[in-house]
Amino acid sequence: MDPMQKTITYINEHAEELTAISHAVWSFAELSLKEVQSAALYIDALKTAGFTVTESLCGIPTAFSGSWGSGKPVIGILGEFDALSGLSQKAAVPYKTPAEGHKAIDPGHGCGHNMLGAASFGAACAIKEYLEQSGTAGTVIFYGCPGEEGGAAKAFLARDGVWKDLDAALTWHPSSVNEVETGTCNSSIQVLYKFKGIAAHAAGNPEIGRSALDAVELMNTGVQYLREHMKSDCRIHYAITNAGGVSPNVVQSEAEVLYMVRSVAVEDSISLQARVDKIAEGAALMTGTTYERVFVDGTANTVPNSVLEKLFFEKMVQVGLPSYTEEELAYAAALKAASPDSGRLPGMGAQCSAEIAEQVRLLSDNGKKALNDFICPLYHGDDFSPGSTDVGDVSWLTPTAQFHAVCEPSGVPGHSWQIVSCGASSIGDKGLLYAAKVLALAGIELFENAELLQAARAEFAVKAARGYTCPIPPDAVPTVIGQDTGTLS
Repeated sequence: MDPMQKTITYINEHAEELTAISHAVWSFAELSLKEVQSAALYIDALKTAGFTVTESLCGIPTAFSGSWGSGKPVIGILGEFDALSGLSQKAAVPYKTPAEGHKAIDPGHGCGHNMLGAASFGAACAIKEYLEQSGTAGTVIFYGCPGEEGGAAKAFLARDGVWKDLDAALTWHPSSVNEVETGTCNSSIQVLYKFKGIAAHAAGNPEIGRSALDAVELMNTGVQYLREHMKSDCRIHYAITNAGGVSPNVVQSEAEVLYMVRSVAVEDSISLQARVDKIAEGAALMTGTTYERVFVDGTANTVPNSVLEKLFFEKMVQVGLPSYTEEELAYAAALKAASPDSGRLPGMGAQCSAEIAEQVRLLSDNGKKALNDFICPLYHGDDFSPGSTDVGDVSWLTPTAQFHAVCEPSGVPGHSWQIVSCGASSIGDKGLLYAAKVLALAGIELFENAELLQAARAEFAVKAARGYTCPIPPDAVPTVIGQDTGTLS
């Protein structure tokens, strides 16, 4: 049996274990940096599989790694497992209803990270099996990366130099399309501003009051004026996370506002964030209040690698896509019908290439298919995606690539109850098993083909030549601020 078939057989034989892990993490639905049960599950599974485990990686309690093998090359497989707030949903149900025993405001896996981690773990185990059985030199490392949705653990690990010793890093993400991701994205920085004032009766003695809410509102006004004087590719978002109370006759003594600053280049985000800091300082001066600046997280933009992207595409084709039952197609159609129609064709390539758009139009029945049962044509470019991800920080320190696999219906919005519903369904299970096979075969190819890995590293050396600017300050620590902050939103 050739290595490819052995790997596919291995994952098929362990399908029940991998889907059980995915379903367990789905049921835990733990928010960023609070993934205690999920991390414990993976750590136990890694130890059982024979990996050497490092816990509390870089001092982050729910970050860990599992390593097997020795010497070069060293290939990293990235896994995630955090959920999102306010998205509790019953599994495999095509209408909105919380999971049993939960409320709608409880967390749910609206980005599919339960599947992401399970498939990556399965791929790492399959690569370990290949290395062990073939006697091939090299090391595979599975990384448990918490807080992608608010905490950016990969960026903290990047600051501490974790990724620079890898020869390549591979990952994937659940999606409504089967495609290789390319291009770049926004960098981002999140900061929480906590204003403190003096409480007073708003009618009886307003003169002694100092309103923290006034400070928040003045800060927001100042930022609105800043928007005219920043680069066109910059973005600033905010949310008032604490308005200080519900009584209008009491001067609010505390109020908080969370800001996210984005730009393609990390340097521009850092520069713009410094200007936002000045506005916060001015708002405090105007209102006679004080404030505390709490750094939450930061991420870099992604560095694409065409060599690894082509490798992923080849393996996606080789593995072959899953098939779906009539029941699964009907369930997917119901979820699609419950989602707003964007009118866009599926896949990034269709948005960037007229030729690919025409191919996708035919493959997707003009975007009407409930499940995209095809692989989008390979597209590589420097096109821009407006979201942010801490995978970008990894890509500045080692050649990195990512692909998408269908785990949800076409057209379903990100971070939605529909995705949560699919996350513990047979559609999600099929997607994660497909992704595990693609990841594993791509990793094995890098162990077998030294020239391919050298080509990926040569491209990386050119594209990342200006060096990594870390958005995380030297003294910052991962911060839990009560709710996830949606880094990828």
